[in-house]
Amino acid sequence: MDELLTPIMDEESPRLLQTISEHGGYAYVGMAALAAADIRAAEAARDLAWEQLHSGPWHSVLPVWRDAYSMACLHGAKYHYRNGEFKEALRVLDMGVLMGGPVLRKDLDSAIETLSLKAREGENERFGEREANRLVSEEFNTAKALQVLPNRSLSCKLVVKRSALSLEGFLSEYFLSGSPVIITDCMAHWPARTNWNDLDYLKRVAGDRTVPVEVGKNYLCQDWKQELIPFSQFLERIQSNGSSASVPTYLAQHQLFDQINELRNDICIPDYCFVGGGELRSLNAWFGPAGTVTPLHHDPHHNILAQVVGKKYIRLYPASLSEELYPYSETMLCNSSQVDLDNIDETKFPKVRDLEFFDCILDEGEMLYIPPKWWHYVRSLSISFSVSFWWSDGGSSTAYS
Repeated sequence: MDELLTPIMDEESPRLLQTISEHGGYAYVGMAALAAADIRAAEAARDLAWEQLHSGPWHSVLPVWRDAYSMACLHGAKYHYRNGEFKEALRVLDMGVLMGGPVLRKDLDSAIETLSLKAREGENERFGEREANRLVSEEFNTAKALQVLPNRSLSCKLVVKRSALSLEGFLSEYFLSGSPVIITDCMAHWPARTNWNDLDYLKRVAGDRTVPVEVGKNYLCQDWKQELIPFSQFLERIQSNGSSASVPTYLAQHQLFDQINELRNDICIPDYCFVGGGELRSLNAWFGPAGTVTPLHHDPHHNILAQVVGKKYIRLYPASLSEELYPYSETMLCNSSQVDLDNIDETKFPKVRDLEFFDCILDEGEMLYIPPKWWHYVRSLSISFSVSFWWSDGGSSTAYS
């Protein structure tokens, strides 16, 4: 019988189950012993681990319960695979990737690769000769875009654009001085430049995968929430988001490329990310409809935002203006501004009105360098798919961790 292979789980199960027992997981161990042959036991084990994952703040969850969740997901996926339920098996495995621990990650990744091939058998031939079903095809109207942008947009200092900027030029003129710059003509060789504007391609390589999305205007709003949904459903939502009454759904700051290898192979890490002798810290996806907003905030890392599909408006304030931008006092939000640039309360935040800033419309195929601690506000002007590359410099890697 065709089986999903799980060599690491086969070897590590006795040790993991012993550790789970030592932390009071006797009911889980009992279910896990039956899970290989009984889907109900596998699901019960997954439910027990899920309860532990949500028993308190994420940082306080014992790592062994994350590995326990991965184990239960692998047992469930093996059952669905044996029954030819490939989409359900993929869904369960994705939950293991998103919520599980590191010990069984290679088994999860290997099983996902096997299932992805199974689910797509014959599809490459079916989609071989066709016109691309484009995600973004409409003409862009700058005047119309200006109507929805914050007050004074594109009226202060535009971020400078440099074509095929050399590494030496980037280091001496922007990196060392801590100045933003748009770099053009450096993404033409990425397969993503074509593939990610093709709906059929995105559905084929990622449609059955489960992803975390944000629902609501932004993370500072009371009605904001997070959901786990199939990528195909997410694509449907962003295509139907033309109604002003609809609530935007945004795949924001998610490590999508660790989860879906085909999309990772469509991009390249820019050489600029190794300037300064540092190391890449995070590679994240930002994908959503027109109107999605990331409110004014700053990050601790060097950042290159690569615009693959669509356009974005970005406004930047230097770190020296932090006090005038009224950051939240709470620890969790201290890198976010209380100022809503879309509706500034000048009575409450009078210092903001006359502040100078840099801004730009970032076009497809362009990369924006955002120095550490620079405040930035981002608004999608169309359906938009971007990648952010965060890296630390060699002299301050501990400060950025």
